[in-house]
Amino acid sequence: MLSGKKILVGVTGSIAAYKSAYLVRELIKLGAEVKVVMTHSACDFISPLTLSTLSKNPVAIDFVKDEEKGIWENHVDLGLWADLFIIAPVSANSLSKLVSGNADNFLIATYLSAKCPVWIAPAMDLDMFKHFSTSDNLKTIAANGVSVIEPTSGELASGLEGKGRMEEPEVIAQLIHEFFMEDSVLKGKNVLITGGPTYEAIDPVRFIGNHSSGKTGILLADECAARGAKVTLVTGPTNFKVKDPNIEVIQIKAATEMMDVVEKIWSQMDIGIFSAAVADYRPKNQAEEKIKKSSDEMTIELVKNPDILLWAGNNKKNQYLVGFALETENETENGFKKLAKKNLDLLVLNSLKDKGAGFGGETNKVSFLSTDNKIKSFELKDKSHVAADIVDEIENNLIDNSTDKL
Repeated sequence: MLSGKKILVGVTGSIAAYKSAYLVRELIKLGAEVKVVMTHSACDFISPLTLSTLSKNPVAIDFVKDEEKGIWENHVDLGLWADLFIIAPVSANSLSKLVSGNADNFLIATYLSAKCPVWIAPAMDLDMFKHFSTSDNLKTIAANGVSVIEPTSGELASGLEGKGRMEEPEVIAQLIHEFFMEDSVLKGKNVLITGGPTYEAIDPVRFIGNHSSGKTGILLADECAARGAKVTLVTGPTNFKVKDPNIEVIQIKAATEMMDVVEKIWSQMDIGIFSAAVADYRPKNQAEEKIKKSSDEMTIELVKNPDILLWAGNNKKNQYLVGFALETENETENGFKKLAKKNLDLLVLNSLKDKGAGFGGETNKVSFLSTDNKIKSFELKDKSHVAADIVDEIENNLIDNSTDKL
């Protein structure tokens, strides 16, 4: 959801500094790359080691990293690195320094070097927040383009009840997510996603299927919806549920049922992501009653299922189509053949030879094959991050295609 976004989190001296750990964790969960800068007084409330561990990056505190070796922390580079700088919590003291430009610590110097949007989440006691100097500083900083996340009301550290509590980390993370999604390429696009296995009935009890869990399709649907797309998910049997209530889910079992749905709605779609593991064959005749054991051997005559992805590729009109391939040999060669044969814009390729990849697990390792014969390979990742990478690639390609037509 925030894959590829660089978020700089500033932490100042406030009892609410503990919330910064939860904020960093939420941003990491959304796929952002996070770095943290702290004031010295913030270290009295939360350990830099905690934030370094959660962010997976060193925490910047001082201008000098190693005095003996003459290594200094570059606040200019850090300020230019970020796509967004969120200072949470910001104390009354730090707020005053932000407004006046009093760069007596590393965090303020980084703020003065930042070229990205800057947000602040004030946290202080009731009387401090209501004081005219704080009010004036908040008005001044907001007038100069800094976004202020208003504190909430509740019980404060002093024991008073009122406004001054830093907004909850989950809310701040969601606001950041919504900020970056405002310009999403997928906003308003109609996206068709197929997912899960298909079950091809032998009789009312037995079926031919595969080990696909359907998780990738669910994650892709959630990711696209989070970026503003209107998603229709056509999925075979799965135990996973979509998170976004606005995703339309159409449950099917057999390949012929999935084909019927795709034929009806494909022309209404802007993008198709066909991640379903569709069975290649189905029993020619389905028994109406459970087949009884009567001999040591049984023969089932199979017929070929419709090739849903091929049909979509042949009936593509100004639409972007993504297919998936799971190979066990000659992976790249077979992948490029499938890309061309099925008229795809992008093929997501993975191999059962890669440990941690394939059906059923929490991780996957994929490569992207594109029509310009380029290959982009990724390391082993959690499937949610794989889904984000796939949607990022779609967005980037749509931007490139749009630019080419200008």
